[in-house]
Formats: sequence, C-alpha cells, structure tokens
Amino acid sequence: MIHQLSLALTPEQAFDDATIRAEALRQLRLPNTPDVIVRRKRQSIDARGRQVRVHVDADVFVNEAPTPLVRHGLAYPNVSSARQAIVVGSGPAGLFAALRLIELGIKPIVLERGSDVRARRRDLAAINKDHVVNPESNYCFGEGGAGTYSDGKLYTRSTKRGDVRRILEILVAHGATDQILVDAHPHIGTNKLPSVVTALRESIIRAGGEVHFDTKVTDLTLSGNQIRGVVAQRLTDNQTVDYTGLGVILATGHSARDIFYLLQKRNVLIEAKPFAMGVRIEHQQSLIDAQQYHLPATAKDRPFVGRGDYLPAASYSLVTQTKFGGVERGVFSFCMCPGGFIVPSATAPGELVVNGMSPSRRDSKYANSGLVVAITDSDLKPYAHHGPLAGLALQQAVEQRACQIALAADPARSQAAPAQRVLDFVNSKLSPTLLPTSYQPGLISTDMANVLPDHIAQPLRAGLRDFGRKLRGYLSNEGQLIGIESRTSSPVRIPRDRETCEHVQTRRLFPCGEGAGYAGGIVSAAIDGERCAEELAKLYNQ
Repeated sequence: MIHQLSLALTPEQAFDDATIRAEALRQLRLPNTPDVIVRRKRQSIDARGRQVRVHVDADVFVNEAPTPLVRHGLAYPNVSSARQAIVVGSGPAGLFAALRLIELGIKPIVLERGSDVRARRRDLAAINKDHVVNPESNYCFGEGGAGTYSDGKLYTRSTKRGDVRRILEILVAHGATDQILVDAHPHIGTNKLPSVVTALRESIIRAGGEVHFDTKVTDLTLSGNQIRGVVAQRLTDNQTVDYTGLGVILATGHSARDIFYLLQKRNVLIEAKPFAMGVRIEHQQSLIDAQQYHLPATAKDRPFVGRGDYLPAASYSLVTQTKFGGVERGVFSFCMCPGGFIVPSATAPGELVVNGMSPSRRDSKYANSGLVVAITDSDLKPYAHHGPLAGLALQQAVEQRACQIALAADPARSQAAPAQRVLDFVNSKLSPTLLPTSYQPGLISTDMANVLPDHIAQPLRAGLRDFGRKLRGYLSNEGQLIGIESRTSSPVRIPRDRETCEHVQTRRLFPCGEGAGYAGGIVSAAIDGERCAEELAKLYNQ
C-alpha cells in the first residue's frame, strides 16, 4: 500500500530524514518497522509568513517495494551502423536531441564549435584573468552550452511541452544529485554540471554516436527546399568537412550570431523575436536573506547571524510595468543567482557582456540577478535596415559601447565592467566608490545612463523605485548595477511548423532550443531537443 501525505515543517525538521520519517509514521499511525519506507517526493520553502516553513510531500510504502527513482537514461542501444542525423551544438538541446535520436535508432553526429568541458576551463580563465575572449570557446560556446558554466538552474514552467521528470531523471542517471527530483526549484550548480555533461557525452559515444569538438559550421548544404547537411571547419587543423544525414537539428544557442547571419545569407527564413536587455544587480546575500526570511535588521537583535544552517540562500523574483515613450514595457528580474557570482560572457573581442552563476552550495556572500527591460519595436527602428537581425544589432551596439568604456579606462582590461551603485543610478549620480564584487575582471565606476539607451535606463529607474517598495534595502547604495546583461534570450526566431518542428520552408531542418527561439533554460531546451529528435525520426527514419 502507498500513502501520500503533506508535512509542514520547520527548516531544521525538514533537513532531517529521521524527523520526516517519525512525523509520517505518527500521522499515519504506523509502526517503525523495516517494511515501512518513507520517501520525499517534493519539497518547497514557504517564506510568506513570519515563521518560515518547508512543505514536504512524501510517499509512504507499506509492505510494498518503492517505485524506481530513476527510469530513464540508464541504457541506450548501439546505433553505430544506423542511419545518421546531424546535431549542431552540444548544449542541453543538442545533447538531449542526440540521446533521443539514439533511443529512436538513429546515429547522432554532434558538431560543437567550442571545446570539451575540461579544455574550456582554460578559455574561461583567460577571459576572467587576462581579459582575452576566445570567440569559439567561452562561457556561451563549448560542451554543455551556456548552462554548463552559468549556474545549472533546472526550474521550468514548460511542463506542458514535455516530460520534465524524464529530463531530470536522465541528469540523475548521469551523475546529478537525486535531490533535483525533489526540490521545487532544482539546481545542480556550476561546479558539478561539467561532470554531468561529460557523462552525457560518454553515453552518446558509447552508443555509437559521434561528438566533434572544435568543429564550426560554416555553411549549409541545400538542395532546393531541403537541407542535406552542413559544411564545417575543423578548428584544430583548419580542414573543411562535409556532414550529411537524415536531417539537421540546429541547436546553436542564443549567442551564435554567425549562424543567424548564415541563415540570412542562404535565404533560410528567420524572423525577429521579443527579448529583453539590462544589467546585473548585485547585493550582499545577507540582505536578501534578511528580507525574504523576515530576519531582524541587525545582528545585535538576534541570537544568531544570518539564515542559520537549514535554510538555503534566499532568492527573489520581481516584475513591474512601466511606461516610456508612450509604450508600456515590462521590467523584471531574470536568472536570479543566490549565493552566486557574476561572470564575463562576451563571445567576441570588442564586446562586454555579463551573466550570473551559482555553485551547488550557493555559498558565495553575494546575490545577483539580471534586471532587464523588454525591448519594443520602436526601440529597434534605428536598426531596421538589419531586417530580422535588428535586435541582434542593438545587442551588439550596447555591448560594444560597454567594452569601449572599459578600454578607455584601461586598454589592458577590456572585460572590466561598467558599474554604478543602485541609488546613485536612480538619482543620476556618479558613484565615487563601488562595493566589493564577485565579478573577477573588476569594475569601472560609470554613469550607466551613458552605457544604456534611454529606453532601457529610464524604465530601469522606474522599476527600481517600485522594487524598492517591494523588497526593503533593494533600492539603496548597498547594491550595485553591473553591465551589460544583454543575452537573456535570442532576439531571433527560426520559424518552424507547430506540429512537426520542421522549418516552415526548409525541409529536414529542425530549429531547436534557445537559439531558435523555442526554449528558455536547460530543461525547456532539453525537452525541445527531444521533441525535435522525435519529429525528425517520425518524418524521415522510415
């Protein structure tokens, strides 16, 4: 027999499996015997009241074997002699597309412009310490995609698009902690994701698939209205290689701008898509903890310091509507990283981009979040001559302006980010000093209004005023803005058929994931990768 129950516990109680077992047995009036097994199913933190509670849903198995915790990702057939399909990109969309192709009896050929996770670390060290941007391998490009070294948050609202649990189980089968199957907002962590990504790649190769790193797609092989394959350049020896197959799953991520230009050049239909731009905002994690967990304002008012041993670093989600130029536009927090770091995420020299990440323990003393403004059609008018790439041109213009400010301050520090304290920004005042930061390349005190266009800066000011009323201390000089956060999502969509995922005009091309405009994070991208693989197999592997 299986019983299901919900418990409302203190953080300390929820931390202890023995306490959860004892409470479950008490409520169900069951004996404490080995034939009774209590297993967490779901847990979430409720900090709405003055006393923080943890809600734990549990399954209690009485004289019955528990259902398997992981059912997916444990074994794959050998496809070394099967018909093949091309997967461009080894982010979550590409990796999960490849694994699903294998399950469906198709051999995946995965092409990745960047390096494997181990070699990629050298390129990240170069951008952090030496301000050198490798345009092929960086925080956005390389094995695992942007998510590998940018946090590993697994929460998604895309539950209607596919089986979220299946994606999480595959990650657990490849080394992620099974806690991600329980937490309401699961998270692996930047320090642990590389080993999981490596295991996913090893499953592909062990099953007979191929993964080629340092292999950059430079052209498409088109025949009439069909794509037959791609042309790629091996960056290690500068050799050109043609790859053909049943179809091409294009999973290149939101920052592969050369792919958008290539599609436009080859007359493959693309279109503009809504997106947002802004900054990163950084506070002390203790300030966010104090507000979200209703802690006393100062250490002398409480018998302990901070949130204690049983609560995780607190997060927040903020959204408001403002008006600028007669147009309503949203201002919202994005990709909040409790206990995290801000990292340089440019993908070419001459750009300056920042992003956020958290390690698995989320134990940094800093909290950061994207704080962004929705871009409207009127904002893109100066770039209209770029057609569907107008948003991309806006991104580049702002990123290059930020880099020029850094170079003007110090030619050797191209990735030193413009920054300004929050209240100083709202009051249009240059910050004479800046706060300590998690951003390793360093900061430059700047009037952010000189970096951001008015249609971003003014709504940000209005949004910060509103957020200051919602979260005490948020609008203060105890926080600072660090720019530029411009890669929230792709400004381009590659249109595809709603049912088949195939490009609306080009047969056998399956635009996939964030870069195609159909996902917004690791899990949703993985789901989209699987769906594209299924549709490719359904149409062409007959």
